[in-house]
Amino acid sequence: MKTRPLHKDFGVEVQDISLLDAICDESIFNKIQDLFETHSLVLLRNQDVSDDLQATFARGFGSLEKTKVGSGGEGSFYARMSNVDPQGNVVPADHQALLIAKANQLWHTDSSFKALPALASVLSARVIPSNGGETEFVSTRVAWDRLDSDTQETLLDKVAVHSYATSRNQIDPTMMSQAEHDALPPVRRPLTWTNPTNNKRSLYIASHAGAIEGMPDKEGAAFLQELMDWSTQEPYVYRHQWQQGDVLLWDNRATMHRGRPWQSQEPRSIVRITISASSKDGVEDMRLS
Repeated sequence: MKTRPLHKDFGVEVQDISLLDAICDESIFNKIQDLFETHSLVLLRNQDVSDDLQATFARGFGSLEKTKVGSGGEGSFYARMSNVDPQGNVVPADHQALLIAKANQLWHTDSSFKALPALASVLSARVIPSNGGETEFVSTRVAWDRLDSDTQETLLDKVAVHSYATSRNQIDPTMMSQAEHDALPPVRRPLTWTNPTNNKRSLYIASHAGAIEGMPDKEGAAFLQELMDWSTQEPYVYRHQWQQGDVLLWDNRATMHRGRPWQSQEPRSIVRITISASSKDGVEDMRLS
């Protein structure tokens, strides 16, 4: 299996392997899973991808998460992020789909705001604009390793409160429906996550995190922003230039990502499948009482 690094800190491209190869050959899948655990971000290019193929590949990593209320593909395994309507027309600039895309341009990790957070995501490029629309990634594992030992010690017992509303309110306080508010109450998450496969610890932060238990609201929010800024410094960012047929797999325990803008009059369609974490992945049950 040929590979090449995507960034000096994390990420790897797997070459000359298809999703079908990984599905049909357990040894190939196991190698990709090892790369996922080690590098946190895995790229496969030139894939003839379909919904079923993407879902079958993703299912090898764990149980699939159903897409939340209010999103494209709601209730299915497929989160459809597109600015094209069912008739094939590009939606206008004030459409809800583009408001959601703008919110996704905040640094985040998928589903940290859900009762059961995400282990991994698999994203496929179906229609790509000529310019823009990249996705940027950072390693929160490397960000943790760069912290001084005193700060690490301070963070070990800290718990953050994550809420979908925290990130969406930064874009438009009215963009969430009442159904979304009802379905997605705040949850508690430790500020770090240890991968039980390799015992590597990562910061676990996101734009969905708005408070730290035991700290005044403003102080906690400021501290979270400091950690976000620390983790997302330009030299530590991998910017992925999408090509049609790209498939990216990433570890939500050990990375953050964000979308980048593009000319909204150009069509863009991507499909994400999210894999839920479980106790074997190191997730802790810390629901709000």
